[in-house]
Amino acid sequence: LIKPRWNFRQYGQSGTWVSDLFPHLGSVIDDLCVLNAMHCDSDGHDKATLAAHTGSAQFARPSAGAWVSYGLGTENRNLPSFMVLAPAAPYAGAQTWGSDFLPACHQGTHVVPGKEPLPNLSPATPSRELQEMELSFLGKLNRAHLERRAADLALDARIRSFETAFGMQREAPEAFDLSRESDATLKLYGLERGATSGFGWQCLVARRLAERGVRFLELIDVGSSSNWDSHGNMADHERLAKAIDQPIAGLITDLKQRGMLERTLVVWTTEFGRTPFHQKADHPGREHHNLCFSSWMAGGGVKGGIVHGKSDEHGILTGEGAVHTHDLHATMLHLLGIDHERLTYRYAGRDFRLTDVAGEVVRPVLA
Repeated sequence: LIKPRWNFRQYGQSGTWVSDLFPHLGSVIDDLCVLNAMHCDSDGHDKATLAAHTGSAQFARPSAGAWVSYGLGTENRNLPSFMVLAPAAPYAGAQTWGSDFLPACHQGTHVVPGKEPLPNLSPATPSRELQEMELSFLGKLNRAHLERRAADLALDARIRSFETAFGMQREAPEAFDLSRESDATLKLYGLERGATSGFGWQCLVARRLAERGVRFLELIDVGSSSNWDSHGNMADHERLAKAIDQPIAGLITDLKQRGMLERTLVVWTTEFGRTPFHQKADHPGREHHNLCFSSWMAGGGVKGGIVHGKSDEHGILTGEGAVHTHDLHATMLHLLGIDHERLTYRYAGRDFRLTDVAGEVVRPVLA
């Protein structure tokens, strides 16, 4: 066994222990529900990442965001119902936000931080009036084509995707424009005015997209390289934690100040954790550990300021209050008003669901 590289301190009225890696997160700990006995089935990056997103470690399945989009629909036809803000794809690639056998309109739209987060938003036609006339004519042809193929869900999804793309030309540029945000708000996220990248940018844009009716937003801080996979040296976590700590706390604070936190579910998780031990006692790195790790949730009907579950005395196995990935997904759907056993889609002669044939709602964490 190896002791933690960083100290832990108690924060908030709840007295929850938080690593010195996350001092800003400690300031909002009373809004968080920490799950200290998470576990999953695989200790391999690709399989565990796929399972964290889709519920399946073995085969490609619709992602959680696609299921939520399918189950709840959209509040704004001019923006995708599921968007992913990420500088690079994680392990398992774009499968993590794919729709698989669900209609394609439910797959995640990948937004890459930068000066042009969504390319090709500017219309190629010389005027908006001409574009609207062309699209109106195209719409008539599409509807006539669809009427002759009433059961073609793929065609219907493709038509809807094109309609959303047109709406995005109007709404997306404004959603990504942070120039009207106050200096105080930018400071909350640790952002400099004019910045177009970084996790602070991702968090603030996510809040703006949520305000505009995007149902499901996923934020990924780094991709499948130069990441938290610190086999060689856990000191890497100091740099990585610093990049996300203030933006996450800023997002929680901002949502709460705007009255959005109580109706917005925030989930922070990973595919697995790191071992509390190493074969060499003086080794600075840690290995993959899927048998017990931590995640947290906030807002959206979750009890704040509590810790659910704990490990055994060595931090190796889950003790009481164990939460499997399927349980986390079931709880997320429940908090969004969806019964995970009834949200199904028939494909290849079988009714599929996000939680497969497992999953229990973690009721002690519900407010």
